[in-house]
Amino acid sequence: MKNLIIAASLLIGVSAFSQVKLDATKLNYLAADASPMDATYYPLQVLSSKSEKPKIKVLYSRPQKKDRVVFGNLIKYGEVWRMGANENTEIKFYTPVKIGGKDIAAGTYSLFAIPGEKEWTIILNSETDKWGAYAYDKSKDVVRLTVPAEKTASVVENFSITFVQTKTGADFYAGWDNTQVKFPIEFK
Repeated sequence: MKNLIIAASLLIGVSAFSQVKLDATKLNYLAADASPMDATYYPLQVLSSKSEKPKIKVLYSRPQKKDRVVFGNLIKYGEVWRMGANENTEIKFYTPVKIGGKDIAAGTYSLFAIPGEKEWTIILNSETDKWGAYAYDKSKDVVRLTVPAEKTASVVENFSITFVQTKTGADFYAGWDNTQVKFPIEFK
């Protein structure tokens, strides 16, 4: 009898709970962010391939130029930048790689830059899941390399990251406004 009462109570509770409908107007859905989160992979066609596995994945937010001068103004020269907006940009290597002559273990890293007018410092950092560069800790740097800043042929409205295949791996490209940088990634 006791088991029958428990079973009936559970049935009534589950039945009542399944009838509850949440009013969407009372939920606190967030509006779309002005700098949406995006992902890019290497190889680029990996998402449409059933056989190819990713070697690199980058998660980043894509801020917009919106008629602003980006580098030297919105993004200050000589200051650590998260290479995107909102959360810091993260790069995941599915296999060991070599960057700037240094061996990098497979894993996920934060990606920062110190932009300059003529050259940038690219930083791979072991600390992930942070908001922006506010909690950036230099002691967690895995590798730093200096690369030239190049002018683009046309304006890049949304901050963008992509890869170009090379003989030994891939070149990482980041571009926004009228500036782009690149650095080589070698696969081991």
